[in-house]
Amino acid sequence: MANESVHRDFSIYLRREPVLLALLSVLAVLATLAVGGLSRIFHAQQDALATRWSARGAADLKAQHFQDAATEFRTALLYARGDFNYELSLAQALLGLKRTGEAEAYLVNLWSQRPENGLVNLELARIAAGRGNMSQALRYYHNAIYAAWPGDQEAQEINARLELIHYLLSINAKTQAQSEMISLAANLDDDPAHQANLGALFMRAQDYEHALAAYRRSLDVAPHNAVALAGAGTAAYELGRYAMAQRYLQHALEEAPGDAQTAERLRVTELVLRLDPFRSQISVAQRNRNVIAAFVAAGQRLKSCQAAAGPLVSANSNADLQAEWDKLKPVMNASGLRGNPDLANTAMNLVYRIERRSNLGCEAPTDTDLALLLIAKLHEGN
Repeated sequence: MANESVHRDFSIYLRREPVLLALLSVLAVLATLAVGGLSRIFHAQQDALATRWSARGAADLKAQHFQDAATEFRTALLYARGDFNYELSLAQALLGLKRTGEAEAYLVNLWSQRPENGLVNLELARIAAGRGNMSQALRYYHNAIYAAWPGDQEAQEINARLELIHYLLSINAKTQAQSEMISLAANLDDDPAHQANLGALFMRAQDYEHALAAYRRSLDVAPHNAVALAGAGTAAYELGRYAMAQRYLQHALEEAPGDAQTAERLRVTELVLRLDPFRSQISVAQRNRNVIAAFVAAGQRLKSCQAAAGPLVSANSNADLQAEWDKLKPVMNASGLRGNPDLANTAMNLVYRIERRSNLGCEAPTDTDLALLLIAKLHEGN
């Protein structure tokens, strides 16, 4: 009987064991699901809090409330540790607070993670530029130009190169700035505002040939733009192309009659064209009249310089030039110039020397004096 009882209990156990195992398995699965669900809820809450704080930080960063932004991004990082974008935004807020060292520590760490990130490189370039570290600034700026940017990649590259150009111009690195501008010009579209801006940058670098080309590209699309017309006129003026300068400057004044600087430059340009005795396609008689007018103007310049110098120095000031001028004066007339073909060159060489020397130590030159200086530069070495 005892054996039968044991056998029956064992049979019942064997029948119940699969049920118990199944039940335990179900409980284990339910527990796992519960833990996973709680974990997901926890992480979702963390993500929501991080998003909420970062949104506040972004708004304050945009409004330049840097202290609030820094606090909000630090809080966001408590819920999303190591988030790349939150750390980058925190670095920008710290830069706004002038806490450059802290910001740089974040940025260098971010650069080590993503050296191709455009904004990280741009911020590091700005820090290096602010410290006067040109080589490091150039490296990071070039990284930014060729980096990966979200959104409009081409526009971001152009903006990064423009910032580099402004930096180079600010430290008077004109040759390097010109090189960057030429690269920019090769990739810039024909938008008239973009081309006019490029022309202005070339003007700052004193690269007048490229400036003129950029302004002319702008005018091809927007021929009545006063800024581009004045820019093209000024570039042609600096290149000594006065007939071209006159045309552009005249059109610029037609579009913007109140532009005093353009009006002054046009006056001087017209004087250059009127007074230049060696301009092509003028008669011998006109050439002689121009030489006489220039000679008289140079004599007046000598007198004004002596008057400005005062009685103590006027006797010796420019005495050699005055003696040469006095010696030539009796023959400086139409008859004298016709009778001596070399006299025009002799007289104009004296005019050039008078205007150059008096430009260094006398009162401000008149428009006529400026024109004669430009004529001297135009024919220098001829």
